[in-house]
Amino acid sequence: MIAFIDDHRGTYGVEPICKVLPIAPSTYHAHEAKRRDPTKLSARAEQDAGLKIDLVRNHRRSTNRLIAAYPRYFRLKWSLC
Repeated sequence: MIAFIDDHRGTYGVEPICKVLPIAPSTYHAHEAKRRDPTKLSARAEQDAGLKIDLVRNHRRSTNRLIAAYPRYFRLKWSLC
């Protein structure tokens, strides 16, 4: 929904689009503020961003060989400790 609002806000404006879609304008503006200024992200969101990097790295390592999800989970778990 955020991408749709971004694409059409120049034509229709944010509030009219939000009246039609099930999203509050304040939710959209809060998301935009966090996207523009990453220091406004919560600690959990910052941690998730770091985990995403680890997941991508571990996935790239294992794409050339078959590794079950269980060992991959423990390798990721122990790399975070």
